[in-house]
Amino acid sequence: MFLYNAWYIAAWASEVERALAHRTVLDEPLVLYRKQDGSAVALEDACPHRKLPLSMGTLKGDLIQCGYHGLEFDCSGQCVKIPGQDKISADARVKSYPVVERWNLLWVWMGEAGTEDAGDIIDIPHYTDPNWGINRGPAMSIDCDYRYMTDNLVDPSHVSYVHKSSLGNEDTVGIPVKTRQEGNSVIVSRWILNAELAPFFQPYIKFSGKADRLQHYEVRLPSSAVIKDVIAPAGSGAPEGNLHPDSFLLDSYNFLTPVSTDSCRYYWFQVRNFDAQDKTVSSSLTEDFITAFSEDVQVLEAVHSGIKNSRSELIHLQIDSGSARLRRLLDKMLNQEQSKGDRQP
Repeated sequence: MFLYNAWYIAAWASEVERALAHRTVLDEPLVLYRKQDGSAVALEDACPHRKLPLSMGTLKGDLIQCGYHGLEFDCSGQCVKIPGQDKISADARVKSYPVVERWNLLWVWMGEAGTEDAGDIIDIPHYTDPNWGINRGPAMSIDCDYRYMTDNLVDPSHVSYVHKSSLGNEDTVGIPVKTRQEGNSVIVSRWILNAELAPFFQPYIKFSGKADRLQHYEVRLPSSAVIKDVIAPAGSGAPEGNLHPDSFLLDSYNFLTPVSTDSCRYYWFQVRNFDAQDKTVSSSLTEDFITAFSEDVQVLEAVHSGIKNSRSELIHLQIDSGSARLRRLLDKMLNQEQSKGDRQP
């Protein structure tokens, strides 16, 4: 169920320092740390002797010393010292994972060695634009299959119910969506015209009266999603591409790291075209998104439990067009990867 030939987030860059940190990605245990030059390292978190996690050991310079019998491993994963033993087998090693630090995140390549391309990591056009603000929240642990989260991220309709006191309201109910596929991405979008502002956005909007709002939900398999909100004065021409100067633009970047078949970690941040340097606005947006995303977590964990324990088949609705296409595409990518033998679970 996991795609291995892909980049996944192991941690916020700020979470990894000169100490040993454990993470699980795709059911594989990793130990993370920074070398003395500041660059990040990711190794298999299991000494090959008795499988004690190396994260329970000691960092000695750029080497990890196992906390059980003192074996030492370099940044490539090779054992370079065994106390009391001169000969070291080539099998005395752990797997090393390529790491890229980008967008204040540490990305690890979980697939076939030598096939990674850092150019495949998502681009963030406004990340360093001084005219755009940015806010970040903490990573969130979710006890659900990561695919339920990707379903959620191509489903604008859920905001009317899960987020009815925040991101949605009555004016977002029942409006049809358009679904399309671009490469390994599925995009679901809709315009909500001449609508009352949802409560979440009211403190940040620079105009008065009703609005035209674009909801753009895009998942780039296997683990990245972009949700774009465009909110403009009603009738000002936004659906035709004519953005009013007071239009609200906010792009939410969402990243899922499958931990196991029953859990995932959720990393996120937003970039915006308003109040770029206002730290108070950034803090307020972060708190508002934590509240909204916590509503998702509560629902998705219950969905996971309900489906896992169900004795009957699911029914499908027209609003499932995005998630249905996403699942078909994911199955195709999984079959292609496994047929090539690039990486077997």
